[in-house]
Amino acid sequence: MCAFNNSVFVFPAVFSASCLKLVIQRNMPLGSDKPGSSEEDKLSDSSETRNRADTLEQALGVRQRTPSPHRGNTPQSSPRFVSVDELMETAKGVSNMALAHEIVVSGGFQLKPSDPVEGSLEKRVQDIVHKAFWDCLEAQLGEDPPTYDHAIKLLGEIKETLLSFLLPGHSRLRNQINEVVDLDLIKQEAENGALDINKVVEFIISMMGTLCAPARDEEIRKLRDITAIVPLFKAIFSVLDLMRIDMANFAVSSIRPHLMQQSVEYERTKFQEFIEKQHNALDFTQRWLEEAANCLVNAGAEAALASAGPAFCPLTVHNCAYMNLLRWNHRHTPFPETLLMDQSRFEEMQMALEQLTIVAAVLLSTYNVTGAALSGLPGFADKLKRVVKVLLAGMHIPSFNMSETLATIGEKLCVEVNSCLSQHGFTQLSADKVAILKGQTQAVVKPDNSIRKLIDSRIQTFLMSYLDSSHQKSIPVVPGGLAPIQKELEEIAVKFSRLVNYNKMVFAPHYEKILKEILSKDKSHSVGKSAGQG
Repeated sequence: MCAFNNSVFVFPAVFSASCLKLVIQRNMPLGSDKPGSSEEDKLSDSSETRNRADTLEQALGVRQRTPSPHRGNTPQSSPRFVSVDELMETAKGVSNMALAHEIVVSGGFQLKPSDPVEGSLEKRVQDIVHKAFWDCLEAQLGEDPPTYDHAIKLLGEIKETLLSFLLPGHSRLRNQINEVVDLDLIKQEAENGALDINKVVEFIISMMGTLCAPARDEEIRKLRDITAIVPLFKAIFSVLDLMRIDMANFAVSSIRPHLMQQSVEYERTKFQEFIEKQHNALDFTQRWLEEAANCLVNAGAEAALASAGPAFCPLTVHNCAYMNLLRWNHRHTPFPETLLMDQSRFEEMQMALEQLTIVAAVLLSTYNVTGAALSGLPGFADKLKRVVKVLLAGMHIPSFNMSETLATIGEKLCVEVNSCLSQHGFTQLSADKVAILKGQTQAVVKPDNSIRKLIDSRIQTFLMSYLDSSHQKSIPVVPGGLAPIQKELEEIAVKFSRLVNYNKMVFAPHYEKILKEILSKDKSHSVGKSAGQG
């Protein structure tokens, strides 16, 4: 038996013991106790972390065979071919780097059991193999006399798993397990018809109760209520899988404080090892920073550049580049290599900000129409915000119809506003104001809507101010019109700032080099242009 995607996966009897052992070693990192396996290796099967590592490998690996899309005049060196061993070593380094990054950046990072999607090919194969194995086991135990070949193999795997949970100082428990689950003795007892398998299983359940986390006490109690041996074996392996994950998560929480102290240098070293084996490994990072510099130039920063003023310093360009990530076209524009492991986080923040922009724009329109009558009522803005957010849930799904949703929101807001006005003794909205409120609400669908653009501009200003003040104790004041979304906006600002500052620390040497080249090139260009005009 082995773990397949953190769930129990059983092979039929036709597989040899050596094949089974090989599959266990390759597919069960959480429960592996092979010599030399580290906790880091055991934890590296987190699906989300693996996806991030795969993304990083694929995105960086493509530089090896794809010329830079934005360096038209740059001579291209010949592609460097790597061996399979080098590729595997690099992939392992990226996986370990992604795992370390995930543990440090995600405070609530935990491994979770994952089962195949219901109805998928993997799920059907798993169910067929499971049934075949357990049917075979049941047939063997139902013989007269019973055959214990499969059962003894399962006991051996259970024994190995229990031993893998022990710390070096658990000598007494280790001796108990080796004494009671003595496979040689069990085989002899089985051959002589003297094996009491229920007694062995009772000891196993008792030992699992000793080693498990308190949260698993209920699962252990349920095991004691199962009398049929085959269902009991199934349940034991299921609980052991949960215990493996518990142990892995405990290891994660234990190493996190130590990892945080060394993670910056570790990620920097691993990334450097990776890019040394790639061709044009930082192309998209350079393009990302160049576009930020061009954005500042186009916004009127030529004067600051010509005078070497602080407005066009590396920090300004860098922060502007990070702000651009919150407006990124993830479908068509490659993400900077140095930020690939956090791409999903930036995308989540981007979608959250887009929703908050519409929420704030709709609420601002509502209060502009209703006037001062409702502005001071406690809790009313939160009530309207909840109504709007519920209706905007799923706004990033392709099938979502924003125009229809905003029309519905306009109807709901009119009902809520009139109800509140009546409740507090005010005159309800006139027909003209109802029409205006509905019209302004529906107009928010356009990205160039004046109220939507105003809210978006203020959100961007606040986030940029938060980045600029990240090393200061003072927190920027939330601009006017954003009070209803202040809590959500500040939470995003904190998360955004932490990601940015950590990324800066890890990749500072690369950023400094690239920014120095960009700014010196742009400054020379600006000086030459000024001289030409003179």
